[in-house]
Amino acid sequence: MQSNAKSVVITGASSGIGHASVLRMSEAGWHVFASVRKALDQERLRTIPRVVPILMDVEDRASITAAAERIASEVHGLDGLVNVAGIGMLRPIEYASEEDIRQIFDINLFGQIAVTQVFLPLLRKNRGRIVNITSVGAHIAIPFGALLNASKSAFGIISDNLRLELRSFGIRVSTIEPGAIATPAVHKTLGNMDSMIESLPAEARARYGEMLKQVAQRGYEREMNGSNPGVVAVAVRHALTAARPRIRYRVGKDAKLIATLAKVLPDSLLDVVRLKALGLPTAFGNTQEEMRPTQRSQKQIEPLRG
Repeated sequence: MQSNAKSVVITGASSGIGHASVLRMSEAGWHVFASVRKALDQERLRTIPRVVPILMDVEDRASITAAAERIASEVHGLDGLVNVAGIGMLRPIEYASEEDIRQIFDINLFGQIAVTQVFLPLLRKNRGRIVNITSVGAHIAIPFGALLNASKSAFGIISDNLRLELRSFGIRVSTIEPGAIATPAVHKTLGNMDSMIESLPAEARARYGEMLKQVAQRGYEREMNGSNPGVVAVAVRHALTAARPRIRYRVGKDAKLIATLAKVLPDSLLDVVRLKALGLPTAFGNTQEEMRPTQRSQKQIEPLRG
């Protein structure tokens, strides 16, 4: 590896935003350590100039340490770390399993922190930069998207704190908040809701099944009509190379609009806007479930009052 070439680690490099970022930084002349979970993806990346594919799973802390040791043996320091790896998940909070909650937070938050911690010594040597991919959804609640939004929101706060803590050491931290982006991950998260719904208890299917299908369909259409992952890669390159990178990048379809709506609309109005956009009922208490006996009795005597 050329001693004067800059180097960057990019996680989640097998597809979507991560893969687009690998291509963009390779074209910029950087040496890219591209992390993937599968050997097949590793082989595919070997064909890209200046790219060294690395097997690393953010859920496996030992693999993170091993990847850092491998990279440290090839470079004196790092000029960049781009945390892309993540998963999506659509669940009603009432029936989200502990396994679901732990998995999404382990990948979208705890794993990202572990990666950052293990590579910071190399970044410190070159006063490198950290670029964290969160989501514009971190600023606005979406029905059934609580686990994704909460994990991304938490990672966003971590990024903001990290930026302040590393400022005096000359390490810049930027956060990129994509809007609608058409990636293969959309198929995994929204493309096959039937199997997820079938895994729920019968009462959950009865209560939430149709709403989940509606939200998934609207979300799938919106994401697949979203921007190309390349627009995020452009922001990644700017954050890594600009003399004065931005603290926050909002890129991709509707990213700026969603962030603005979350700031300016009253919560009650924003609730209606979100529900309508997703094709969900907006009237309060419109779902007719069996009432408790005390509720029925109260309903029966209310007309006799006054």
